[in-house]
Amino acid sequence: MKKFLFLFLISAVLFAGDNLEQKILKARAKVFPALVHIQPIKELVDSGEPLKVQVTGSGVIFRSDGYVLTNNHVAEKAKFVLVTLSSKKEVEAEVVGLDPWTDLAVLKLKLKEAGLESVPSAELGDSDKLEVGQIVLALGSPLGLARSISMGVVSSVDRYFEDLGEMTSPFNLWIQTDAAINPGNSGGPLVDLEGKVIGINSRAITFGENLGFAIPINTAKYVIEQILTKGEVERARIGVEWQEIKEYRRYLNRPDLEGALIASVEPNSPAQRAGLKPGYIVTAVNNHPVSAIYKEELPKIRLLISKLPVGEKVTFELLDEHLSKKKKVILVERQGKFTGNEYYCSEWGISVKEITPRIVKNFQLSSQEGVLISGVRLGSVAEEAGVFNGAIIIKIDGQPVKNLATFKKRYENEYRKDQKDHLLILKIGDINRFALIKGKKK
Repeated sequence: MKKFLFLFLISAVLFAGDNLEQKILKARAKVFPALVHIQPIKELVDSGEPLKVQVTGSGVIFRSDGYVLTNNHVAEKAKFVLVTLSSKKEVEAEVVGLDPWTDLAVLKLKLKEAGLESVPSAELGDSDKLEVGQIVLALGSPLGLARSISMGVVSSVDRYFEDLGEMTSPFNLWIQTDAAINPGNSGGPLVDLEGKVIGINSRAITFGENLGFAIPINTAKYVIEQILTKGEVERARIGVEWQEIKEYRRYLNRPDLEGALIASVEPNSPAQRAGLKPGYIVTAVNNHPVSAIYKEELPKIRLLISKLPVGEKVTFELLDEHLSKKKKVILVERQGKFTGNEYYCSEWGISVKEITPRIVKNFQLSSQEGVLISGVRLGSVAEEAGVFNGAIIIKIDGQPVKNLATFKKRYENEYRKDQKDHLLILKIGDINRFALIKGKKK
């Protein structure tokens, strides 16, 4: 009896192994033809001078007329994009739209110029149905190598990262997987055993062993729809920072409390103008109950607000020291700019960047005025003057620098032509510093 049971178990394992292998092969066969290798050529100025750099990434064709989904960090700043298809044919592509807030981008293959009418495409699945422990496949071109596939399991379906640095996730949670994701895999598909794309590979933790993260495909579906219909993703905002209420519940000794805590309110924002204050607990938005006991529940609240029409007057139900109240807030458009435009000052040897709301937040600035120094060329007059990365130019020769547009206009019309000395006032944190840019001696 024991011998029979042992043989039965061995047969079951072998059968399961064969079945799994067949599923992997079928899933691969469905998606591999739609997997592409992407080689954008970018112009970067972080060193203080323009440099053309070729990077590599991956993508997946989601429509047979040539639309490709990839990462924003693969396609942004691209001056030229070359895509290699599964047939090894190289096709030029254009960037249709970028969404840095989710790190997604849509490209369009120039099929007509390549003599093609259509290309193989992959089916997009439903990431809401993913379960921890489910087997998934990561496809891409790691480290610029030929197309490859790695297998793993879903470690988490709701991994949360603070909205800082490269792991940007204000509107979505991440799929965590132990399927190997390496540089070059970025933008490639994460696939279930039915051969459906359920995520877009985006990041890996370099000091972790097979610790990779993918953007849920349901997040990508919304981004795709917005980009293809509007050319960009329109999102509404009110100007608050949200916080979970787990510890606040404990402080108030109210374990049954539901809602989301307003941690901070931006100056001159719609929320401030409507009277919202830090410490208020929002319990509903337009009669839709909201709650975030844990951090992982914050993205759905941001997403709910972001999808409401810009310009709409929205009712927020609040709790303030046990008193209920309602406030109406007019939604404004969230600025799509993430890193801002850059400009290279060849005579001075610096590159400067537009100050966006995100830079204001990350650098804890009081306003968007000035320009951020993003690069200083070695041996330049700027380096000699002590100009450094991360400083903000707030004045030149006593005149305020309002933004990148005013700086660029003055530089091109005056500073680069007059060959005079110019005194810069730089700001880093709360400290001011003077820097003298020396003009050419006549």
